[in-house]
Amino acid sequence: MGDSSGALLCILHVDSLAIYSTSGDTLSIPLPSNVTSIWPLPCGLLLQQINESKPSRHSFYSSSSPLLTALDIPRSKKDMGYSPQQSFIRRSLWDHSVKVDGTSLSSHLILMDPFEEPQPIHMEERGKLSNMKEFDEKTIWTSDLIPLMASYHKGKMQHSLWSAEIISSNLDAGDSVLSDVLISKKLSFRRIWQGKGAQAAASEVFLATDTDATPIICFLLQDQKKLVAVRIQCVELNNEILYDIRPDMSWSIPAIAAAPVVVTRPRVKVGQLPYRDIIVLAPENTLLLYSGKQCLCRYILHPFQGNGGVSHNVKPLEAPTAFHDSKVIGLADAVEGRINVILNNGQILRCAFRRYPSSSLANDCITAMAEGLKDNLYNHFVALLWGNGDSAYLSRVDSPVDCEWESFSAIILQIFGKSRKTSQIRSGSAWEFLINSTFHEKYSKSHFMCGFSPRPSLQNDESCSPSPQMDTSYPSESLIEILDVLHAVYESLKLNHLRKRDLGLLVDLLCEVSKFLGEADYLDYYIRDFPILSRKYSIHNTSLSQKTPPSLFRWLENCLRYGCIGTNVSDLPALMRKDGNSVVSWARKIVSFYSVLCGVKINGNKLSSDVYCKFATGSASTPEELTVLAMVGERFGLQQLDLLPVGVSLPLRHVLDKCRECPPTDWPASAYVLLGREDLSLSCLSRSNKFGDIKSSNNVTSVSMSTPYMLHLHPVTIPSSVTDATELDSSKNEDTYCMDGSTIDGMEHIFNSSTQLRFGRDLRLNEVRRLLCSARPVAIQTPANPTALDQDFQQAQLWQLAQRTTALPIGRGAFTLSTSCTLLTEALPVPNLILAGRLSAQQNANVNLDPTIRNIQELKSWPEFHNAVAAGLRMAPLQGKMSRTWIAYNKPKEPNVTHAGLLLALGLHGHLDVLNITDIYQYYSQEHESTTVGLMLGLSASYRGTMQPAISKSLFVHLPARHPSSFPELELPTLLQSAALVSVGLLYEGSSHPQTMKILLGEIGRRSGGDNVLEREGYAVSAGFSLGLVALGRGLDAVGFMDTLVDRLFQYAGGNDIHHERSLLSNGLIDDHNRGSGQMMDGTQINVDVTAPGAIVALGLMYLKTESQAILSRLRVPQTHFELQYVRPDFIMLNVISRNLILWSRIHPSEDWIQAQIPTVILDGIIGLKDEMSDFSDEMDIEAIVKAYVNIVAGACISLGLRFAGTKDGAAHDLLYSYAIAFLNEIKPLSVKVMHGFPRGLSQYVDRGTLETCLHLIALSLSVVMAGSGHLPTFRLLKFLRGRNSADGHVNYGTQMAVSLAIGFLFLGGGTKTFSTSNSSIAALLITLYPRLPTGPNDNRCHLQAFRHLYVIATEARWVQTVDVDTGLPVYAPLEITIKETEHYAETSFCEVTPCILAERALLKTVRVCGPRYWPQVIELNPEEKPWWKAGDKNDPFNSGIIYIKLKVGACSYVDDPMGRQSLLSRAMQKVFGVASLSACTPSNNGDNAAVTVNQLVSTFSSDPSLIAFGALCCDHSWNIKSDTDFQEFCLQVLFECVSKDRPALLQVYLTLYTTVASMAEQVTNNVPIPTDSQFLPSLKIALAYNDALMNGRLTSSRGSIVQSTFLGSLNRRVEELLKYSPSLRTSLHDYFRSGRWSTRGEISQDDNLSTLVSWYLQWYSVPPPSKFQAGFEKLKSIRTPSLMPLIRLLFPDTHINAINEIDKYLLSSSKSGR
Repeated sequence: MGDSSGALLCILHVDSLAIYSTSGDTLSIPLPSNVTSIWPLPCGLLLQQINESKPSRHSFYSSSSPLLTALDIPRSKKDMGYSPQQSFIRRSLWDHSVKVDGTSLSSHLILMDPFEEPQPIHMEERGKLSNMKEFDEKTIWTSDLIPLMASYHKGKMQHSLWSAEIISSNLDAGDSVLSDVLISKKLSFRRIWQGKGAQAAASEVFLATDTDATPIICFLLQDQKKLVAVRIQCVELNNEILYDIRPDMSWSIPAIAAAPVVVTRPRVKVGQLPYRDIIVLAPENTLLLYSGKQCLCRYILHPFQGNGGVSHNVKPLEAPTAFHDSKVIGLADAVEGRINVILNNGQILRCAFRRYPSSSLANDCITAMAEGLKDNLYNHFVALLWGNGDSAYLSRVDSPVDCEWESFSAIILQIFGKSRKTSQIRSGSAWEFLINSTFHEKYSKSHFMCGFSPRPSLQNDESCSPSPQMDTSYPSESLIEILDVLHAVYESLKLNHLRKRDLGLLVDLLCEVSKFLGEADYLDYYIRDFPILSRKYSIHNTSLSQKTPPSLFRWLENCLRYGCIGTNVSDLPALMRKDGNSVVSWARKIVSFYSVLCGVKINGNKLSSDVYCKFATGSASTPEELTVLAMVGERFGLQQLDLLPVGVSLPLRHVLDKCRECPPTDWPASAYVLLGREDLSLSCLSRSNKFGDIKSSNNVTSVSMSTPYMLHLHPVTIPSSVTDATELDSSKNEDTYCMDGSTIDGMEHIFNSSTQLRFGRDLRLNEVRRLLCSARPVAIQTPANPTALDQDFQQAQLWQLAQRTTALPIGRGAFTLSTSCTLLTEALPVPNLILAGRLSAQQNANVNLDPTIRNIQELKSWPEFHNAVAAGLRMAPLQGKMSRTWIAYNKPKEPNVTHAGLLLALGLHGHLDVLNITDIYQYYSQEHESTTVGLMLGLSASYRGTMQPAISKSLFVHLPARHPSSFPELELPTLLQSAALVSVGLLYEGSSHPQTMKILLGEIGRRSGGDNVLEREGYAVSAGFSLGLVALGRGLDAVGFMDTLVDRLFQYAGGNDIHHERSLLSNGLIDDHNRGSGQMMDGTQINVDVTAPGAIVALGLMYLKTESQAILSRLRVPQTHFELQYVRPDFIMLNVISRNLILWSRIHPSEDWIQAQIPTVILDGIIGLKDEMSDFSDEMDIEAIVKAYVNIVAGACISLGLRFAGTKDGAAHDLLYSYAIAFLNEIKPLSVKVMHGFPRGLSQYVDRGTLETCLHLIALSLSVVMAGSGHLPTFRLLKFLRGRNSADGHVNYGTQMAVSLAIGFLFLGGGTKTFSTSNSSIAALLITLYPRLPTGPNDNRCHLQAFRHLYVIATEARWVQTVDVDTGLPVYAPLEITIKETEHYAETSFCEVTPCILAERALLKTVRVCGPRYWPQVIELNPEEKPWWKAGDKNDPFNSGIIYIKLKVGACSYVDDPMGRQSLLSRAMQKVFGVASLSACTPSNNGDNAAVTVNQLVSTFSSDPSLIAFGALCCDHSWNIKSDTDFQEFCLQVLFECVSKDRPALLQVYLTLYTTVASMAEQVTNNVPIPTDSQFLPSLKIALAYNDALMNGRLTSSRGSIVQSTFLGSLNRRVEELLKYSPSLRTSLHDYFRSGRWSTRGEISQDDNLSTLVSWYLQWYSVPPPSKFQAGFEKLKSIRTPSLMPLIRLLFPDTHINAINEIDKYLLSSSKSGR
């Protein structure tokens, strides 16, 4: 029900429904009191109502109903699909379904989901749907497996059966209270059967199964003492199953009690239903077992012993009168094979049926006969099985397995009219001893036990015992069906070498059946497999049978040699070609795999080879890949592969080996495990679920597919910043000058395995931590004996250093972004902000700022805010949403700047959406300036782009200029209003909301309502940012008022050309009803100095990436000397930035592009500076030109930084680095080469403050380009800038903030984060990099300092690391990254070494794990303009930055072996194995050392348990003594082969093939009697066929054959030599050719060996069976020719040429002797 996949317990109370889940969750749903009963259905819960006359009882909820509060399980609003109208909709839906007038009242309701309303059920009558109002139809039964309901109508005295069907449709709007309320699904009932004449409702209704596996529904009518059964017809239509009942599909049997039980076929399922028999209590108080309407047997109880006890002795009773005092009067509580039996004396016995035999062989044969025989023959067999006295093993608990099989064999032979004596259990068995013991007597008295014993009816009841005439009533064709079915089981067992014992038992029965039916070819077939049977069975040459037994091995061999076209369907048993069989599915799977491998055609699940196969989802371009999907679809794993004969498994192992290197990326995890690619499997599982949270079904599948080769694989614990933040001793990696290991500086967690792997080769992270540390006193250089003047100098120096210290938290927040995990049960630690100094010359004595000179608290106000933001930003989003409780837990009693900064940090991470409106109001009511700023910006960041109404209202409250005239006046600081403006922009980002845009446009030109007039520029800039965010990149999309809005913006920017003359004031863009100060005008002129920055930025963001020429033509850089005199230089910088934002695609990282940004008049002026003879008419022109030049260059560099943010573009880096050095050289000459074209001597015309600002803006842009890379040259530059300012005394808070932020950007998120170039990211970066740096820690006049943290919105976690799947540790690995073609470059591939940062999603095409040490892996991507995947996204192909890789055997990781000198596996292994081999041949004292070396080397280069164990065996001294030298040498070579080629499974293959042929040679050459079967020869032939297919090109592999071709060829030659070894073999063969009989002369041991040789010869050379041979011989009798070999070849095309030659010799000798 709903999304729940587990079992639910539903309890109906008077007015509610309680639902309990297996996980412990409880749910309470209010229900009306007229719901009287509940019933389970597959689609939900059926509720039945009673028809009451009171209208008030019809309503589902009363006016005071608690609605959603009745739910005991708390859920988020998103989970409930919450909307403000939800309560109204829920009530309206119910009111619609139960109107007061009763016209729409439904007698039955369906609850499909616990969180939805019950819906009325419709009834289908004559093709029309109407509400079901059958209140008199009392529900008496439903099924939770199939959609059926049974009911009884007392008035009509009839039973009805209903089929439930789900119909997708919409609720008619005319009948609904709400026209927009849609009901997507309707449940309708359709009556499919009626049974009349019942005085009362059926006491029992249940599902059972008829003899032909058709589901039946049984009604127990106690008043009539009969059981009525109705057969259900299932029809599949359009992938839906419809249920129906025909009029003639019912029958009845006498019964006073009945119940469904699982007895005869416990493993069989009919669809979703188990195969259920019926236990019936007949009117004469006898228990009968029925299968459908066929009575199988009668059950009697065991005799009582003692008081109330029942004996556990299961010996059958001799007479049915043993229970003349006790009668069975009822049955109850049937569960599968157990039931309660109620006796007339009041006792209730829990009894268990003895079901199928415990013998798996007997079980398989019975199931096969059920699936393969016709109904009448199988029913006769079942009657014999359950009703015949010979099946007494079913009544004996102490029956051995062999007894079960012998009893089954006796029943089969009884069908053929034969009898067999079954072995009896010895009376002195251990079981009999236990039964007769004193302990058992005492135990049975104190414990209540009973059992059943099936016996044939002692009465002459034909319905319960088979007729004796049935044995001969079946023709031979029907009896041959039994042989074919059992032969199918035989063929399937041959493919499982663990079932050899069962195979030997079955072949004996098959020989008896074949002999009885006269099937000589079948008998010959079995004797070839088991030559020892030739003693017992002989083939008569008078047999006229021409039927050839199917042979799976022959089919598999032909499939490899000739393809599926060359195979014969008759070689496959008919049972194997049926869909849905369960017994021979093992063989069917192998046949289907071979078929797919050989290129068979596929039609759904059926193959052209006439077998069925299931396929797993995934793409496949080759037959091998399709075969892997078939193996996964059939749940065929490595464990199952090891059960196959080695030859049969070779082609499948070849498939896995070929697909192992580069499998498709869309396969399920089980497929990768099957291939031995646990790295891909874990990546696949991690994308769908976390490794520890994998669904049980997937987990079971993966384990079953992998065992035993996945035993060494353990759950990977990824050492990352989230899991090992406190594991490493950070003091080892710290600069002792900065840290002593005990101080919390907010960066103590940055040293983890990932950062160490990336930056661990140097100390750059330690240096970054030292530079950004603000929790320790800074060192002050003073003399050892300071004077009073020195103390003043200390204070001055300390004040300058305090400027730098207060700027450090901004950079630290970027450095530690999302690098730590804070427990939700702990408070967030915020490091201290220390402004004190440390006198290193005076034993590190601390010195503080003099509070009488400086206001320290005011100085630390905003720095403490930034410090808290940095502490909050380090929390990783990987931990999920922060809870509202945790935020409240960290809330202080009194508001402070620390919690304000934490709120902003949480909002930037998107966590503030857990706060409700009450929490927000409580924060606002504190009237704390910093808290309000942090909350507004945090809320808008969390709800970015959603236009959430409640948040929007709370923001507009903080804009007094937008309050209506009736609203009370509020005096809010300009700082709050600026924050509210930008928050509105974030909330409405990209919406192009017209009304909001009009409001924000008015705010650009409106004077601030606060007292601080100096902050009005910051207010206008905030309005400009907000307007740009609302219309971000949609300047060309917006219609209507956009032209007039753009005109007004250009007026604010200082433009004089008005394209549309209508006044914006009269156009409604400014609301006259809103209160506020007048426009930024001086008389009739606009104060451009205030409005221009915001207007210019707004235009740039509105037309971002649009390349609008109309806007560019008006937004231009001054082109004349006159214009330069009237435009502020910093406005020129903003113009350049905005123009380049519009011309986004034309930004190019070249000096020529930057020069093209500079107007001609400025370039000419700059060139004139180099000419000493040039004379400017006005000194002011020189200064204006130079200021314009430096600002244009700085603006172009900022544009480059935005354009190539996070790309690590080399050209952009070199260009920005060169300009930074050039500006630095102007400030302080350096001994470096300055770039060509940059003028010298600019410092003569420009103040140092301007140059410093431009320098630091360029450095900041450089760090944006190299964000997250930790680039050392850039870091050295930034470090120099930081130290230079400190040493020279030129300390400015703004420049120090820029350096701190640049260092944080360069190591963004500890090197795990970088920037995006999406529209939203560009806007956030522009706000962060706004080129007006503050002059002090509390300077917010032109730009609110809190905006500097908005870069978090632009960050992306494009960092990726590789984790070794076997060790679980991060490792280095080379990646080949391919990015798509762009306007500036063609499709490019380059290499990176993990950990690294990838390109943007819009550019990334493929990521390939390359190099010789790791298995290759390719991640294919579709470049698209979307943000990077969020943490935990199931569609993330990189699993939140983790790529699992698998090390190849014979290689070491790059951490352990950077130069590859230790990975010389081949040379080392050959040397060690060579020494070990010599030691095996010639024992010496050094032999043990060599053997130990082999063991250690195998353990070093392979983690496979089988190879390690075998290596240990090779080191065992006793093994060296017992084994011969050749075998030891072979084992060492095989071990080297498996280790070097990473094929551990071949160890079993090589050893099996070698030992098999070796045992053959020992039997032939030494005449050692080894009575065994000949099953290994067909397996060896399939191995040779695989080798031929590979040599002929029918199978392909880039790595060659998995087994050496020379080895297989040597085995072939050795077998042929053995078949020529015995001189008496030819005589035996000629006897076989003559009469079809096997040799029976001489001693038994010699005959056995000779028979074995004959069977080997016949199978190895594919000699035809006697019937075909005799038929061919008759054809060749009349032909006179010197050689019959060509004709024999035509008659027997599959026979080997050696056998044809021998047949030719026999025929020639026979013809001569006949003459």
